[in-house]
Amino acid sequence: MRSNFMYVFIFLSAFQLVHAQQTSNEPNKDWGIKFSGFVRSDFFWDSRKSVQVRDYQLNLYPADRSLDANGEDVNASTLSNFMAITSRLSAKITGPDAFGAKTSATLEGDFFGNFENSAGLFRLRHAVINLDWTKTSLQFGQTWYPVFIPECFPGVAEFATAIPINPFGWATQVRLNQKLGSNLKFSAIAYKEREFTLSSTSAQTNEVSIQSALPTLHGQLQYKTDKLLLGAGLEYKSVKPRLVSNSLKSDETVNSLTYLAYGKLTTKPITVKAYYISGENMTQNVMLGGYLEYPQIGAVSTFEATKTTSYWLEVMSNGAKVAPALFVGYTKQDDGNPTGASAAFGRGISVNGRMVEDVMKVAGRVDIKSGKLRISPEIEYSAATYSNSDTGSNPVSGTDNYQQNWRLLASVVYSF
Repeated sequence: MRSNFMYVFIFLSAFQLVHAQQTSNEPNKDWGIKFSGFVRSDFFWDSRKSVQVRDYQLNLYPADRSLDANGEDVNASTLSNFMAITSRLSAKITGPDAFGAKTSATLEGDFFGNFENSAGLFRLRHAVINLDWTKTSLQFGQTWYPVFIPECFPGVAEFATAIPINPFGWATQVRLNQKLGSNLKFSAIAYKEREFTLSSTSAQTNEVSIQSALPTLHGQLQYKTDKLLLGAGLEYKSVKPRLVSNSLKSDETVNSLTYLAYGKLTTKPITVKAYYISGENMTQNVMLGGYLEYPQIGAVSTFEATKTTSYWLEVMSNGAKVAPALFVGYTKQDDGNPTGASAAFGRGISVNGRMVEDVMKVAGRVDIKSGKLRISPEIEYSAATYSNSDTGSNPVSGTDNYQQNWRLLASVVYSF
């Protein structure tokens, strides 16, 4: 932990040195580095154990029933925790033009860690280089998955931003933005999975993506005014789960399509946001589903992606001091045809056991704001429906397939 903070200190010192050099050698006072971020502390209490990430900081959905020797459900237990690992530091960097474009970059991290048991360690969120020619811009580096919309995502107090109903995570990418008018923009993105990766047939991180020569391709059209935001996108992905199958070279891929649409209306008293996505093999977005493997006698295995559909609605006040809000969301997966499948790779899917059919969340919060400080108490209700895969047995005798959790949360954020 001590070495981790040392790296952060070196990171800050290096940027300050660059900033000093730029301001002394360049006449433009706007060039340099601007730091921002927030210090955040969360407290939460859960009525039931959940499928979670990083010491329950991210609450995905209530866990299935698990019976002990006396028939008691061990997951029917209350839990609580205090966390500050989502505190964040961002650096916005500007400098001289390059190739006729205005240049900028963003470097951002927090203390969430990169894997379980790494909470408190510094991790990279965004590392983006931007070239802007007014109507055309190019971005290189790691930033949001294209299906996560920074202008339209759930503003829930919980850090999870309503996953697995809303997609989440970062990818290393190349993005071309082209203005088609004063309010219309088209974006073309090619990316490789980075954070919250696709499920692999081995322990190698991002293996199924790296083994595919074709990056994931995404196109998105967005219309934006001061009050209205509308957008729609299409994504194609092809990954290669195995290079060798049944002692034979394999070129089998998992090909999938994803569609999304979103909108936001901003008025003086309230803001209304809505989002819809339907696609296949979206594990990297911290969503349900993935893909299935089907063994073949004397031949390589074949694969099939599973489909997930999700949608949500949020209504929030624009009050300057006190702003209540309500979020409602639902996601459902289709596990495809597990009959004959030997393995399932993804989240909430199985070929010989229990799977998650759907998840719903309802969250009500109040943002209380004063200066740079925001306090957000929130009540979240989440529920998950479990069922058996077609070839599986029922470990809980067909009972209690619907699990529920109440999360009481209080978030305190000081921005700078």
